[in-house]
Amino acid sequence: MSTLKKFLKDKDYVRLPLVLTATDHFEINAEINSVPGRFILDTGASNTCIGIDRIDYFKLISEESIIKAAGAGATNMETLISKKNTITLNSWKYKKLEIVLFDLKHVNEALTAHHAEPVDGIIGADILKKSKAIIDYNKKCIYLKKKKR
Repeated sequence: MSTLKKFLKDKDYVRLPLVLTATDHFEINAEINSVPGRFILDTGASNTCIGIDRIDYFKLISEESIIKAAGAGATNMETLISKKNTITLNSWKYKKLEIVLFDLKHVNEALTAHHAEPVDGIIGADILKKSKAIIDYNKKCIYLKKKKR
């Protein structure tokens, strides 16, 4: 019987490691506009988000948004949106990413209160759907489907 790793490799998936934090969140490294960052992988977040304080760091061009953010104990937060960004996760790449920008202070405070490192943002379900992601919780990794060229 083939392993999941071999099976998905044969189906053109790339395997990325996940780091389990002290708060039982999975962290993943990603590049946004060729700038490296640390992100929480959140299957419950509908959109990929970055802290509003990281706009310049990730070279984001933002505009006003009607979206109100909610989650992690906070609701109705004002947001900005940044369009046409590139995200790279290992060899998987997407070039038209819309990123929601809002204050992640409450998220990072919760992480550091539990001795976890703060993050730059959240990788949400938008990326998980686009990449046809498969999470292997036991092996602490994620598989992303490479795009056909």
